[in-house]
Amino acid sequence: MSLETILSIKNLNKNYGRIQAVKDLSFDIQKGNIYGILGPNGSGKSTTLGIILNVVNKTSGSFSWFNGNTSTHQALKKVGAIIERPNFYPFMTATQNLELICRIKGVSYDKIDEKLQAVNLFERKNDKFKTYSLGMKQRLAIASALLNDPEILILDEPTNGLDPQGIHEIRQIIKSIAKNGTTILLASHLLDEVEKVCSHVIVLRKGEKLYSGRVETMVASNGIIEVKTEDDIESVVNVLKNYHETASVNIDGDLIIIQLENDISAATLNKYLFEKNIAVSHLVKRKPTLEQQFLDLTNNN
Repeated sequence: MSLETILSIKNLNKNYGRIQAVKDLSFDIQKGNIYGILGPNGSGKSTTLGIILNVVNKTSGSFSWFNGNTSTHQALKKVGAIIERPNFYPFMTATQNLELICRIKGVSYDKIDEKLQAVNLFERKNDKFKTYSLGMKQRLAIASALLNDPEILILDEPTNGLDPQGIHEIRQIIKSIAKNGTTILLASHLLDEVEKVCSHVIVLRKGEKLYSGRVETMVASNGIIEVKTEDDIESVVNVLKNYHETASVNIDGDLIIIQLENDISAATLNKYLFEKNIAVSHLVKRKPTLEQQFLDLTNNN
């Protein structure tokens, strides 16, 4: 079964005078996944979202929605997006604000309660918007973007400025929306967010794509091994640097961190150290975090 491509971006460029905000960017969004566009501020994430939503003009390149069978204008009726801070009327209730949006979008009111339930605001639907916390305001914005039952929901920095509880709630809501079959594309500068929420990641730096693929593939490369020893750390580091499977060795407090060239077991390294008469008190193999991979990508290019 061929996967349905919701969005395809080809060689997209955007220049602001002499600044190139997006450089030759290409990627596809397939139905049913949660994609994270990850990059530091100024990496071109918001510009890219602006282009595909027709609010920013591209300089060159192309993008097409829904296998290219739909004009952008028609396609955007099947898209829900929050790329600005939401504008709701402070003295109107959640329900009244959503009724207004239904009228603008030409959608019937009968979706309102269902969408408020989806973002855990049903109990507060008759409260004025001005009484809402920042997290609740953001959840109402998500409800408003869901009113037209979009096939894809696009979110720009959905947890920006929220407290830990608010962040957790938004992330849970995003996952539950995706479980119901809505494809999600979110931009974030938070590695933790992408690692916890997304199935796929597109890493941008200065408008260029450094990586795109499944999150677990990026995280899984060949792993790292942590070693603690009672022996002299410097001499152990030298022994490890000479080991043929070592990509790099770093010291972190009393831990020695070995990044591996190839996927070897902890036992294999333990045997090598034993043969070199090095006694270890701790030896554990770990997957590198997305953070480590991201730092490696953004530093090395």
